[in-house]
Amino acid sequence: MTDLDSTAKEANVRDSIKKFFTDSLATAEGLSLTFDRYLATPSIQGHATDRWVSINFGDMSMSYLSALDLQIFCCTRADSEGFKLAQLRDKVYKYLVDSAQTDGMARFSFYRSRADGAWTLLDGGFVVQDVMESRQMESDDGTKFKVLTARLRFASKV
Repeated sequence: MTDLDSTAKEANVRDSIKKFFTDSLATAEGLSLTFDRYLATPSIQGHATDRWVSINFGDMSMSYLSALDLQIFCCTRADSEGFKLAQLRDKVYKYLVDSAQTDGMARFSFYRSRADGAWTLLDGGFVVQDVMESRQMESDDGTKFKVLTARLRFASKV
């Protein structure tokens, strides 16, 4: 039996998405980032933060044109009027659209990851096909949040 093609491996899909958001949100924007299903404030080097982004992997459909839904939680604390949440949403949203493209859709690269830390750029990539935005919500602990649901499309050899 042959191995799965690199574009059909869930590990490569997840790692490519993690690399994109780590490079853009954590490194370029200095935002705290987590890939868990929690709204709890992440502790960064022992200090709680008042704004963070939690990215959750949703449904995935593998075919020649695969689809993956991401739920991106923009979260703030100590934000009485939600202004910090609006600023955070704007920082995240700008990476999900691309006004330089004629269709406005953001694109990012597909990588093969390895345990030794070496990344290999693969042919193809991801296109952010659609972004749906929730209303502002508040959890019991006072965390304000919005959910951006992004539909990613990518070519896969299955």
